[in-house]
Amino acid sequence: LLSCRLYCEEAKDPKRRSCQTVLAEALDIVVRSFAPILPHLAEEVFRYIPYKKDSEGVFRTGWINASTAWKKPGIEEAIEGACAMRESFLGSISGKNSLEYEVIIVIEPGLLFELMEALQAEETSSVSQLNEIMMASQTTLLSELPKETPADANIVKGTFLINLEGGDICEQSAYKVIARPIAKAKCPRCRRYTAESSSTPCPRCLQVIAAGKGST
Repeated sequence: LLSCRLYCEEAKDPKRRSCQTVLAEALDIVVRSFAPILPHLAEEVFRYIPYKKDSEGVFRTGWINASTAWKKPGIEEAIEGACAMRESFLGSISGKNSLEYEVIIVIEPGLLFELMEALQAEETSSVSQLNEIMMASQTTLLSELPKETPADANIVKGTFLINLEGGDICEQSAYKVIARPIAKAKCPRCRRYTAESSSTPCPRCLQVIAAGKGST
């Protein structure tokens, strides 16, 4: 997920920048955490962080001070729910390359469906946060099974317990996951099966390449 955002997205794209922000915050917290027992290593790491403007060192800039902005209600549950569905998806393809598949997630209207919509606003997407978590080339989010679903389709069923507001909001939701081999070609740039031809980048990559040329 991280490598895709850092490599595939445009340099100033919010997805790429948000990924860099998370990595920077994680590094800062990890370095400050082990500083009391590995002071010399912590100081050396802190000294070589390229975006740090202060030169006082790790011990003169205070202890861990994570912003409360990182704690958003529902995000943790949304990610955990998506990861549970990913396990169902990966288990259904028996160790095969997940990028060679598209995944269909079916959830009845309710809290779990709303949480997944926060990760993917569109019905079908190859660039959403939900699709990145699923590790597929394309993810479709539906509230009922498609009418064209074959009778012999491998449908994996599961449940996920949502626990919000310290237990004040509790709901167990059922979901279905269907994995289907994707019909598109492998993009030579992002390696996802989202291109019309194996010799031509996918629409997302073409847009990023064009934006890069326009900014030079």
